[in-house]
Amino acid sequence: MSQSSFSSTKLSDALLTNLASLGYKQMTAIQEQSLPTVLEGIDLIGQAKTGSGKTAVFALGLLSRLEVSNFSVQALVICPTRELADQVAHEVRRLARAIANVKVTSICGGVAFAPQLSSLESGAHIVVGTPGRLQDHINKQTINLSQVNTLVLDEADRMLDMGFQDAVEAITAELPKQRQTLLFSATFPESIQSITQRLMQAPVMVKIDEQLGNLDIDQTFHKIENTGRLKAVHLLLMEHEPESSIIFCNTKQEVQELSQSLRELGFGVLSLHGDLEQRERDLVLIRFSNKSTSILVATDVASRGLDIEAVDLVINYQIARDSEVHVHRVGRTGRAGMAGKAASLYTDSDAFKLKILGEQIGRYIENEPLPAKTVLNKTVSRPAMITLQINAGKKQKLRPGDILGALTGEAGLQGSDVGKIKITPMSSYVAVKRSVIKQALTKLQNGKIKGRSFKIRSL
Repeated sequence: MSQSSFSSTKLSDALLTNLASLGYKQMTAIQEQSLPTVLEGIDLIGQAKTGSGKTAVFALGLLSRLEVSNFSVQALVICPTRELADQVAHEVRRLARAIANVKVTSICGGVAFAPQLSSLESGAHIVVGTPGRLQDHINKQTINLSQVNTLVLDEADRMLDMGFQDAVEAITAELPKQRQTLLFSATFPESIQSITQRLMQAPVMVKIDEQLGNLDIDQTFHKIENTGRLKAVHLLLMEHEPESSIIFCNTKQEVQELSQSLRELGFGVLSLHGDLEQRERDLVLIRFSNKSTSILVATDVASRGLDIEAVDLVINYQIARDSEVHVHRVGRTGRAGMAGKAASLYTDSDAFKLKILGEQIGRYIENEPLPAKTVLNKTVSRPAMITLQINAGKKQKLRPGDILGALTGEAGLQGSDVGKIKITPMSSYVAVKRSVIKQALTKLQNGKIKGRSFKIRSL
């Protein structure tokens, strides 16, 4: 663990004070090794796993260079997915709190074009976006990137995996050649090396090579026959009874088949894969992150870049196609200093993958017995929360406090009965303890929020 503090860098007093108020104490390895270079204005390639603290590196760098009085776009952050872009924009806003009037605009696909256009027209200092929608704005000439001094490519390997290389190069062609370029990637394949040669000038390379075996994650590996995967997953879920778990599959078909099988066994399950519409993906993530569904079965689209807090258990239904992907899957548990568990299922045909994986995590992989069948005598536990959907959101000026107030007002629920509240443009979602769901529904259906009645339904 690094012992350097942020005060050892050239950050302004305002940024340092804000960092302290947000609980940033010691720098992580990627921050310690990258931030001084970034603050010098030098191009940088940062290779580090999800959850390493890289967002703060580039956010503090671009905030340090910002001229607030100039309302043109000065920094552009490109992310592979809307979820990651939203997460990054949120973190940049938090880190910018000490600087008055900093405007961060999110430009992503899957949402209406017009509000983005309006936001850009009123001036934006920092734009965080996805390649496709950024290209749309460039083609329509609704965004001016001529004054960008910092470009960030976040999760660049994922971006290229998703086929965005042409879009990224088209976007960067619109930027000034004299700029700082920061590229962050969990892996560094040849495609990344190629793009860095074209887009960067004498970049400094920082690689944080943390072995997974040194993290606070209890990893087990279970040898099974091909026909025994579902049974193995069933045993693991009943043994650990996780409040939240992600089961990673290699294909969309496996996700769909396993999800259906687990539902038939009585589990509450949601699925996440690349073919879902953006609205469906958003709803899945809302329900999973607010603990109203305890199991998410997903392809690797969910292994990084999603704003999901640490989960109790990760299960690899199949061994990942390469060891880097395994690291990112398992990294969803044991985050932020919390202990985590991960269980991986394998067969004889995985011998070569396991040899490479063992070298990656610094240990010899051997078979460990699955839980005893007696765990199947237990009752499947249901999620503690249920999500209520309200057919009103930001467009109706609804705020989290309005919903909390409506639920906890006179003769209402306790504040501890209410979980996460998420407001989207046209809908709002609130997690409520299962034990008081009827009371919550009655309170919202018979009462009013901000003096108005809205349709409510449980999901």
